[in-house]
Amino acid sequence: MIDYLIVGSGLAGISFSEVALLNNKSIVVFDNDSQNSSKIAGGLYNPVILKRFSEVSQASEHLLLMNDFFLILEKKLQCRLNFKTPILRKFFSIEEQNNWFAASDKVNLAPFLSTSLIFKKYSAIDSPFGYGEVLQTGYIDTASLLIKYKEFLVRNQLFEQESFDYSLLQEVENGIRYKSFHARHIIFAEGFGMHCNHYFKEMPLDGTKGELFIIKAPQLNLDVIVNTSLFILPLGGDLYKVGATYNWIDKTDNPTKGGKAELLTKIKDVINCEFEITAHLAGVRPTVKDRRPLVGTHPNHDSIHILNGLGTRGVMLGPAMAKALFDKIEYQIPLDSTIDIKRFHKKK
Repeated sequence: MIDYLIVGSGLAGISFSEVALLNNKSIVVFDNDSQNSSKIAGGLYNPVILKRFSEVSQASEHLLLMNDFFLILEKKLQCRLNFKTPILRKFFSIEEQNNWFAASDKVNLAPFLSTSLIFKKYSAIDSPFGYGEVLQTGYIDTASLLIKYKEFLVRNQLFEQESFDYSLLQEVENGIRYKSFHARHIIFAEGFGMHCNHYFKEMPLDGTKGELFIIKAPQLNLDVIVNTSLFILPLGGDLYKVGATYNWIDKTDNPTKGGKAELLTKIKDVINCEFEITAHLAGVRPTVKDRRPLVGTHPNHDSIHILNGLGTRGVMLGPAMAKALFDKIEYQIPLDSTIDIKRFHKKK
């Protein structure tokens, strides 16, 4: 008998797979390569919601767990994944500077907001009011993570490249059966693909489409991530990831003319050097109405579980949410009520 079948090999699926393996549990992962959000994710981690100058819930704990998690994965996969890089928030006025200092005085934000203004001149960005530096930030190379982790799973015969057929899932004594597999539990970590899953399709997963560019800009010369009306993330070799858009209507993975136009306008408002678009990417983020993850056990099926709704902070939330679900299943440790899917069942 296998301990866990895991459906989905994006950030959520990888997070749970690795937590299970680190705890000496057996797994098999299913994926049909239909979901795109983890592949094109910005991969940024940032403990502060800069629009409102508020702390991401449990930021310190999640960052600690995330850094340890990806250090283990880097050793396992023999590649660098975690790029610790400062985020500079561009200021547009004295008032924004003052708001920054007011926020940095708050006890919960003080560890994450530098009180020293940055006036470093980047030749391609006009910034007369300088920048504020967010601490404990960076990005995860999600593209490399997904490729390398799938290679690891395939190499160890832990991966099934196929669409999951929900009609073949059966509950049996002490677990579930699916085709030739007998497992104690099944974890659905499908991202926006959850809407095809009749066990969880009633969950309020909205999905928010995001589009971004990879650009080549030899004159930009950035060594930090710049946050303004969009983010500009240096990838090396004069390449930058730039994004992102937010579309709550279109639920496809197709890049659009409208998204391209929006990104071009924003980029030209921020940088004043020539650039070339080398890639235009799109995906649907698994976002939830209350901006909290969807974690827990189906109310009528004890062996069927969900790990979804990581939204725009998947790299920071994934390891913590996976551990919380694993501890709930294996040790009956209750989930925090803000992430438990029971919060929606109570409202019915």
